[in-house]
Amino acid sequence: MHNQQIAGTGCGDPGELVKYLLAMQAQDHAGAKWSIGVRLPDATDADVEKAIADRAIVRTWLMRGTLHFVAAEDIHWLLGLVAPRIIAGSATRHQQLDLDNGTFAHCKDIFSNALQGGKQLTRSDMYALLEKAHISTTGQRGYHILWWAALEGLICFGPQDGKQQTFVLLDEWVPKKKILGRDQALAELARRYFTSRGPATLQDFVWWSGLKITEARAGLLAVASELEQFAVDGQIYWMPSDTANVFEKMQRIYLLPGFDEYMLGYKDRTAILDPQYVHKILPWNNGMFSSTIIMDGRIAGTWRRTFKRGAVIITPQPFVEFTEKELGQFSAAAGHYGRFLGMPVIISEVSI
Repeated sequence: MHNQQIAGTGCGDPGELVKYLLAMQAQDHAGAKWSIGVRLPDATDADVEKAIADRAIVRTWLMRGTLHFVAAEDIHWLLGLVAPRIIAGSATRHQQLDLDNGTFAHCKDIFSNALQGGKQLTRSDMYALLEKAHISTTGQRGYHILWWAALEGLICFGPQDGKQQTFVLLDEWVPKKKILGRDQALAELARRYFTSRGPATLQDFVWWSGLKITEARAGLLAVASELEQFAVDGQIYWMPSDTANVFEKMQRIYLLPGFDEYMLGYKDRTAILDPQYVHKILPWNNGMFSSTIIMDGRIAGTWRRTFKRGAVIITPQPFVEFTEKELGQFSAAAGHYGRFLGMPVIISEVSI
């Protein structure tokens, strides 16, 4: 939790935090903003939106072909490193959707012409452009066209337009500055993964990055001298050298969103989640994660939020009933979420 900046942070703003973590899971836009906010005690939802509008952080499809926040200066070299393998792995699905190279090239021309000059278009606008050109967006075709264009480095998400997100041309929104060779990129990826998420294993790194194990190992070996390692049950864990003796600084309870890196940053989650409770974190068994209550570094329950009359209502669902002290700590953590949103918090009845 210390290295992930949850239990105390050395970062001063959303851009600095996202840069430190390199890439933050961002399928759920609101939850991803709270992933930033929970790590920055004084940040607000508006601060995160401003960082997006100011082009300090960018949302796009990256690791494993899923949505992430990434620092603007890192987006180009990260796409160059991970995107080709992701796109190649989707060839069968694209064939099923009747999306061939000619169709993608046509889509690229359409988007380039429509967005050039700093224009921002919503998803429905982008789909309308394709339909006008007789390119069907039905089924999952529209989604996969946008996904492909983002992984190709053509587009990325821009700022909000009301409640809708927009798309922009990546090279206009974030001009390419940092160029890394592949070996440099592998080393940088490994350095920043293990610095921000250690202790972690090579297998965790392979899963998170989507790299081949040979490339992941090469990246780790390139920076191994900068890290410390230890073994547990035959597994080697890597972490930055300043990890020890920080645990006394942790508060007891934190509220994390469903797709937080504390959960999604690792293949093996047994260190933070008792296997008997996995079904409570993945209740629908469809890849959707519940928001989690973290107590002493482990997942101790879930929580839900609803909005009513200008307030956010938070319902805790601990695995084991809270003590009075723990309920007070939960209320304090919920208060942080309320301050982030700029809304009063109501704690509803505990549900087990």
